[in-house]
Amino acid sequence: MEINDLTPAEARVWRAFPRGEAVDFRDGAHQDPTAGAGWGPERTVRAAVLRTLLLNDPQEDGEIPALRVTGARITGVLDLEYAATERPVRLSRCHFDQEPVFYGARLRQLSLRGSVLPGMDAANVRIEDILRLSGCRFGGPVRLGGTEIAGALFLDGTTIDAPGPEHAALQLHHVAIGDGLSGPGLHVHGQIRLTGAAVNGTVTLNHARIRGSDEVAVDGETLAVEGDVLMRNSEVDGWIGLRGARIAGRLDLSYSRLAHPGQTVLRASSSTIGELWLRKGPPMEGTLNLRRAQIDVLFLEPDTVPERVLMDGLAYASLTPQEPAERRLPMVERDGDGYVPHAYEQLTAAYLRIGDEHAARLVQLAKQRRHRTTLPWYGRVWGLVQDATVGYGFRPLRAAGWLVSLLGLGSLVYGLHPPSPLKPGEAPDFNPVFYTLDLLVPVISFGQEGAFAPRGWYQWLSYVLVVTGWILATTVVAGVSRSVSRQ
Repeated sequence: MEINDLTPAEARVWRAFPRGEAVDFRDGAHQDPTAGAGWGPERTVRAAVLRTLLLNDPQEDGEIPALRVTGARITGVLDLEYAATERPVRLSRCHFDQEPVFYGARLRQLSLRGSVLPGMDAANVRIEDILRLSGCRFGGPVRLGGTEIAGALFLDGTTIDAPGPEHAALQLHHVAIGDGLSGPGLHVHGQIRLTGAAVNGTVTLNHARIRGSDEVAVDGETLAVEGDVLMRNSEVDGWIGLRGARIAGRLDLSYSRLAHPGQTVLRASSSTIGELWLRKGPPMEGTLNLRRAQIDVLFLEPDTVPERVLMDGLAYASLTPQEPAERRLPMVERDGDGYVPHAYEQLTAAYLRIGDEHAARLVQLAKQRRHRTTLPWYGRVWGLVQDATVGYGFRPLRAAGWLVSLLGLGSLVYGLHPPSPLKPGEAPDFNPVFYTLDLLVPVISFGQEGAFAPRGWYQWLSYVLVVTGWILATTVVAGVSRSVSRQ
């Protein structure tokens, strides 16, 4: 292509490229590129001209070439498939009539800041510096699968409208980013696919608005992030999948609204997360799946927990903020897997680590009560007896109360109807209180039980007192022993 074949607008770009000069076609600073389809020839550049410049690379001595164009209407397909260029490409606030193709290209730097495009094919691209798509508006899918970016990926304020179920709106599967992914204010109508992606920095999606398609909002299975994943003050409609993900820092969903009614809203099963923050937001609409997840710090406010959670195999080192057991127990009692002993044990361990033994006992008592519902009828009956009498051993003072009550009952009954002495001439004076104590307390003898023999139903009462005394006394001793051992 010769310069004589170029329009005046294209000639400006052609002359500026070898010197790395910027060409700005805007009449004012705030012209909206969404109206670019109506821009005239004075600011229209053919994509073939840009391709020729990047592939032929004209140079001038002492200058560094670069493609820097602002406010242009780019017609035709900018086809750089498998191309390689050392020159930075900056096409800011431009209007693309057709989807550019960068598939398999090797680029130094690519910036399309503020541009309007029908879509973008940049899969399997290698970029030596950064990829900047900040403020762009895409009317179709953005394909970046398998792309390697040595620097950062910028999606600040970007809008992608591609709700079709056939392809994800933002395709970042198996992408490798050497720095971070910055996308505050990102708006996506469609799926975000992050399966197998690796990010060495932080993923920032604060104030994002994601409306998934085909019930999927974010598919991040096996995602690996060395920093944080920040989605504060965001709104997500659809499923967020993080199964098998590894997030070294914090997964922060504070102040966010997550909704997928009747289905799983957040699946982080088998994931490894440094800190998971679910706080200061409305209750999640859908099921929270944390099965087999490994979390160092679980920052979970009870008010954000949905009506159904899955926690079998979940392990966490710390649970915050500190809440009474009555506020935490509904979390494990809503487990959709039914009775999950592991969930109760994890909650108990969390309370013991902060020294709240009372809360730990309440959790264990709740565990026994939940387990009782899984037993056959005779097991449930025996469980009710244990619960009513001694609180499954976690309320030993209740056992002491029963002992005192039975002591009063026995003393009253045998005081009104003393039993006959076995050996009238040798028996000590009868004392109904100490006789009842002899029956109730198995390890102490006051010489009363062996000297007197009740008859009829009074004898059956003595049997009941002996058996009950063994059970209750053992419970009291066990409770005291636990208290002493904790001291």
